[in-house]
Amino acid sequence: MGKLTYQGSVKLDVDDRALAHLQLVIGSKLRRGEPFHFSWVDDISIGGGRTIVWIHPTCSLVYKYYGSRTPHINPAWVDALAFTANSATGLYLVPEPAGPAEPIPAEPHLVA
Repeated sequence: MGKLTYQGSVKLDVDDRALAHLQLVIGSKLRRGEPFHFSWVDDISIGGGRTIVWIHPTCSLVYKYYGSRTPHINPAWVDALAFTANSATGLYLVPEPAGPAEPIPAEPHLVA
């Protein structure tokens, strides 16, 4: 289980594999200078509801991976997440679609 921390205080607990895919999409958007909304449903243990943050090039993001294995990247999942990030609703986590038989390994520096 990984953690995305926004601006030092807002935190999202998410599976390391999903976090690696989110990191690729978020990084790609920010490299192009494209700010966007990112939303998720909060766990009932922290009060439930939804959180929406504005992701922009000057915001502080920390990706914390707790697993020791580098997840494989599914290009179809990256595309599906990028599609939501480019929509009016902004980025949100969608289920992983069926992808290639041989997933592409993530860059070693992306995941510890």
